[in-house]
Order: sequence, then C-alpha cells, then structure tokens
Amino acid sequence: MISRIDLRGDALPEGPALRDLLPRADFDVQAALEKVRPICEDVHHRGDAALIDAAERFDGVRLDQVRVPAAALTRALEELDPAVRAALEESIRRARTVHRAQRRSTHTTQVVPGGTVTEKWVPVERVGLYAPGGRSVYPSSVIMNVVPAQEAGVESVALASPAQADFGGLPHPTILAACALLGVDEVYAAGGATAVAMFAYGTESCAPANMVTGPGNIWVAAAKRYFTGKIGIDAEAGPTEIAVLADDTADPVHVASDLISQAEHDPLAAAVLVTDSVDLADAVEKELAPQVAATRHVEDRIVPALSGRQSAIVLVDGIEEGLRVVDAYGAEHLEIQTADAAAVADRVKNAGAIFIGPWAPVSLGDYAAGSNHVLPTGGCACHSSGLSVQSFLRGIHIVDYTREALADVAHHVVTLAEAEDLPAHGAAIKARFDWKVPQGK
Repeated sequence: MISRIDLRGDALPEGPALRDLLPRADFDVQAALEKVRPICEDVHHRGDAALIDAAERFDGVRLDQVRVPAAALTRALEELDPAVRAALEESIRRARTVHRAQRRSTHTTQVVPGGTVTEKWVPVERVGLYAPGGRSVYPSSVIMNVVPAQEAGVESVALASPAQADFGGLPHPTILAACALLGVDEVYAAGGATAVAMFAYGTESCAPANMVTGPGNIWVAAAKRYFTGKIGIDAEAGPTEIAVLADDTADPVHVASDLISQAEHDPLAAAVLVTDSVDLADAVEKELAPQVAATRHVEDRIVPALSGRQSAIVLVDGIEEGLRVVDAYGAEHLEIQTADAAAVADRVKNAGAIFIGPWAPVSLGDYAAGSNHVLPTGGCACHSSGLSVQSFLRGIHIVDYTREALADVAHHVVTLAEAEDLPAHGAAIKARFDWKVPQGK
C-alpha cells in the first residue's frame, strides 16, 4: 500500500539533491494558471452573473444571488447540532487564546538624539477568506482564517465557500453556522478560482478585498498566483502532507493512524514516515491495512494517497539523518515520535507546524490545539510560515528627525547618493542647509 525509500548506508546528499530523493505530489500550478485565467477574467467583466454561471457549471446549482442572506446564517446556527456547536466554540476559544498573544505593539527606537524610527502595525483593511467545500466540509478552516484576521483588527471580513446543490445553493450549513458564531455576516456562495476573482476584482454584491487567504484546491492556488501583485495572498496551498519522524519507541498504531488521518483529505495527500527502525516500518505497514479497511473514503482518497508517489516510508541510519531528511522535506505537519521528542523537535528547522510526542497528533492541531492549520505545503516551510495575526498586519516605519539630527548624518547621505549616481537625492539634503554641514561626530 505504501512504498519504501531506503536512504541507509550512503552519505545523504545535500540540498536539492536530497529533496529530489523524497516523495512529493505532482501539483502543477503553472499549468492550472492558464485554465483559470479566462474564468477570472469572466468575473472581472461580468461580475455576479459570471459567479452564478460558474456555480451552475461547477457546482450543479443555479443561484438567485451570490451573497448568503442573513436569515440563512441565523438558521444554520439555530439548527446546528449542540455537540458540534460546543466543539466549534471550544476551537474558537483556544484559537483566540493563541492568536491574541501574537498581537504586535507600536515600538519607537531612538537612533540618535533627535532621530527616531517608529514601527507601527496596521491591519489590512479588508480580507476575503476562503473555506473549501469539495470532498469535505471545513468549518475548522473558517475558524483558522477568521480568528487571526479579527485578532489583527481587520475591519472588514468576508468569506466565500462553494455553493452546494444539496442545500439549495447555499454553502454547507456548518460553514454558515461557524460564520455566525464568529460574527461574520458577509458570506458568499462562490468557489474555487471564481471566489478568488470575486475578492480580487469585486462585483456588484462584493467589494474588492486587499488580501485573500485560505486553503483550497489547485484552482484556488492558481488563482492566487494569477492575482499576486494585485492582492495579498497567504500562500499557494497544495495538497496536505504529514511527515512523522519516529524511532523504535513510537507506537505503530499511532503512527499508522496519523498517516491515514491526512491521507483521507485527498488522493494527492502525502503521508511520509521517516525512521531508523525497520521493525517500526514493518509494524506500521502491517497496521495500515486493517485501519484503512475500518474507515471511510478508502478507494477514492486514502488508498490513492498512501500508494501514490507522494507517500513513502523512508529508512535512514539514525535520527541525525532523519532530521536532515525532514528538514529537506519541509513538511506542512511534522510529528516527532522519538525518545526525547521535545529535544529532537527543537532542532528542526523546516516545518509548518511541529507536533511533539504521542499525545499531540496532527488531528489535534487541525481542530483544537489553538494553533493554526493553514500552513505552508510543498516544501515551502523552508521560507514561509503558517497563517497568523502577523499575516494580516503591515509594519509601517515612521521617521522623525530634527534639523540637528539630519545635519549630523547629511554628509553620509550625500556621499551614498553620489556613489549611486543619484545626485537629486543628495540635492534634497543640501537644499535644507547652506551646505556647511558638520562632518559628523
């Protein structure tokens, strides 16, 4: 069901050569870009009419309007299963606890007497958030997007999720209920690239946004790439992935269940075990079959994901080598199930989120750890972070110098301007003085 890659014995290569040995899904955003271009431009030119036509074409339902009526949000919350409501409320509470601590405050640095630079943090004015609605329903993604935006102080928050034929063209009622719990009353039945285009260009019913965030399929990722530069984005999220770094202290039942938990998202989902224990590898492989047989989404998601080129058991000589492998892989979710797991986790450089030991599975982070589950995929953890309050803030430098403070450094500014052959830069300094400027201290 799952392949093996044996990296024992020979010295591991460096950098790209090591990454090339590791499993990864095919996810060609550039190819998808050409297909989403006309879809996005249709929204640009026809607005809501294009969104309504797209819902009929892709979601199989003809909409009367794109914006979800307020009454539908209220009804969804009233009809929500009490147990689901309690779980969502606890997830929101924990997410707020973590994200509230990420808030930044204005800080002023005195560079010299009379010269200060202040960094002020200003939230994005309006964001469009996306909650997928394809193979599964993701109210948890509503929480993970809305909470950091709200805690950052974003004034205008709108959310889009695909229209569902089973619910009269509305997004899934659990999505709507999560929005109601969070106080988000601007919700649209729009999916995929059309939702991103709606937020980027604006339509008759939806004002344009400054930024779009949220996970989605390859069409969402391609649309984000298409609009990069016009709007801010969080990331081009690809298929979900889990890597587990484990030794012979790990429980194969836990490891197998965690690999399966991510494989059930999508046939392109990646499940990777990196271990120095052949016995553990054998036990996990043996454990996969009965656990897969006992769950759902087997043939359409889990089996293709586990048997695909993006998933594997990677054998290494030791935990040192294992650390090199997981750093080269840069997993969205990385579990450390080794002896002294916290110390091993402390040495990891590249991961979207790290889960330490047997009692912190990825599923906890997906719903109720308080951490954010919108994370970098496809190896992007080597340069990118998960969604946070910081994602919705802009740092603005405020420069305040007195005449004396400028005079003290003026000759350096003029010298550097002339070195760059930008004499007008220097002239802007000279114009403020008789150019009998002291030569510094």
